[in-house]
Amino acid sequence: MKRRGSTLFLKIVVFLLAVPILGMCIFLLPKIASEAANSDWEPAKYVYPILVVMYASAIPFFIALYQALRLLSYIDKNKAFSDLSVKALRIIKFCGVAISVFYVAAMPFFYLIGEKDDAPGVILIGMVLTFAPVVIAVFAAVLQKLLKEAIDIKSENDLTV
Repeated sequence: MKRRGSTLFLKIVVFLLAVPILGMCIFLLPKIASEAANSDWEPAKYVYPILVVMYASAIPFFIALYQALRLLSYIDKNKAFSDLSVKALRIIKFCGVAISVFYVAAMPFFYLIGEKDDAPGVILIGMVLTFAPVVIAVFAAVLQKLLKEAIDIKSENDLTV
């Protein structure tokens, strides 16, 4: 019963991660696009590719959150050491890499905005948005490898009994 409490907490955390990003996609990004369209600010034309990347990166983000929820449900069902868990971690890893690739593609636009507006913080934000998913992808890859090894050891032990 204690495990379900901790997985419930983690499911709530996953939900709390999804809500602000969904709100940003629905409310904040269209507002930024309309303000960029109506402004005389010279780098405003570079905002649109970044917005496209932000919308595109939301798709693998939500896929990764869904896989995290599936992984937590596998834990609830005592199927944590299964190939389903390994598959969920693999998908999370690929989603992290995909998000990073999107933001690497957008880095020239972050650079152009930072250069035109003389704001090096914009480039730093682009770098954080690029490297944070890489960290998550590496963490998921390590967990995937450890879980696969644990499953192999478990199957060997089941065969020796």
